[in-house]
Amino acid sequence: MNQGLEHHADLLVIGSGAAGLTLALKMASHARVIVIAKGRLKEGSTYYAQGGIAAVFDEQDTVESHVADTLVAGAGLCDPKAVEFTAREARSALEWLIRKGADFDQETDSDGQARYHLTREGGHSHRRILHAADATGKEVQDTLQARALAHPNITVLERFNAVDLITTEKLGLEGDNRVVGAYIWNREVERVETVRARFVALATGGASKVYQYTSNPDIASGDGIAMAWRAGCRVANMEFNQFHPTCLYHPQARNFLLTEALRGEGALLRRPDGSRFMPEFDDREELAPRDVVARAIDYEMKRLGADCMYLDISHQSPEFIQRHFPTIYERCLSLGIDITREPMPVVPAAHYTCGGVMTDLDGQTDLEGLYAIGEVAYTGLHGANRMASNSLLECLVFARACARHIKARLAAPQSEPPALPQWDESQVISSDEHVVIAHNWHELRLFMWDYVGIVRTDKRLQRALRRVEMLKSEIQEYYAGFKVSNDLLELRNLVQVAELIVRSAMARKESRGLHYTLDYPEPAAEPGPTVLSPR
Repeated sequence: MNQGLEHHADLLVIGSGAAGLTLALKMASHARVIVIAKGRLKEGSTYYAQGGIAAVFDEQDTVESHVADTLVAGAGLCDPKAVEFTAREARSALEWLIRKGADFDQETDSDGQARYHLTREGGHSHRRILHAADATGKEVQDTLQARALAHPNITVLERFNAVDLITTEKLGLEGDNRVVGAYIWNREVERVETVRARFVALATGGASKVYQYTSNPDIASGDGIAMAWRAGCRVANMEFNQFHPTCLYHPQARNFLLTEALRGEGALLRRPDGSRFMPEFDDREELAPRDVVARAIDYEMKRLGADCMYLDISHQSPEFIQRHFPTIYERCLSLGIDITREPMPVVPAAHYTCGGVMTDLDGQTDLEGLYAIGEVAYTGLHGANRMASNSLLECLVFARACARHIKARLAAPQSEPPALPQWDESQVISSDEHVVIAHNWHELRLFMWDYVGIVRTDKRLQRALRRVEMLKSEIQEYYAGFKVSNDLLELRNLVQVAELIVRSAMARKESRGLHYTLDYPEPAAEPGPTVLSPR
């Protein structure tokens, strides 16, 4: 599968979370698969997901109710076809994962029968969240990872950055443009290698690292979105960045998330003086959708000049808290916070990219042979605001749909991908000015937080655009002249994604869901997705 610095596969999967590994496992009996992971295999958003996965398992619940709740949370911008497709596929996707070994929490009903313990989160009208205590993502990642590593047809390359997609157009070949592989940077030996593949799937996650404060791991730098855009793919709804309302506010817990399931099990939001405030903002109180709760916390912090608000579940019994939230209990206790006796300090943090690379219901992008699944993609499922626990679900459902589509096309006659030119760095030099990258990195994330955050204005967006254009030019010049590095590759992608976010936000002349602007506080009568095209 490897000839010198060129790797060969039928399918290249860029990303190693729930979406990427599910696709790899579904394809492994039919194709040679390479999975590349930017860090270690588990170092993605999937591993750190706490809450759970939404699906209808309760006989009192219905698919129609799941659809209706998702449409409401999406604030009028969901694609109903995508929502219904996802909700109807949800249970079978979870049952496949369970057959692979995923162990979700169970309880005993009144008849003595074991059943899955279903929790409830913001925006859901029923208990429909399957979970593994408060570490569901770890359970999912560990299950998929163990299966992938054991499969002879799956090759995993850890600590590789995807640099750029390779297309027939870039190679100057005639005919319809299609993807034929990618350049990847081997972080261990610091060299760029190539992967030749008939099909490429982006499963790189979101872009929350574009913000100064985020709940995401460090690898969430929008790589797939930026690469797809540079390859000619459209993106949509990039202005909708979900800020999780409750990230732990502590200097030693920079991105530790406090799951929405806490509020689903009765946790209350309080001001520093102990008074509640969510009843003043929404009839659903603490179980309102994330955009509502995040804006309320942001408003109260600014109004009071407070560093944080507080999340309090101490009215529940210690046994209940330690049974349902063992990870959070232990982490907080290690920081000197006993959540069975006192509230947790919280602030909003960038959490999820609701927009992304445009795809159909098979995960297919505008570029032949290129797919995008999971957070990197825009399917129409989330609209203007993602409902809790629909994210891991989207990964599973669309990875399976993508696999079905690729399998059907594998049998079709097709010539082998062309030989790919090796990466040429003969004209570049090593940089001794890492401070330039560090400074640009900090500047980008800070002005995105200040100007393109939870509350926006036209003036703030214009300021952000001027700065992002200046940084983009500077970084491109730097990229052309020096050898690549992890920080440079991520910064190049982040500044591209930042531009897409700002331009999308400037195009939406209304407030809706996660996009709130003081200049246009009311929703438009006939909303639609924001679509940007590089062509």
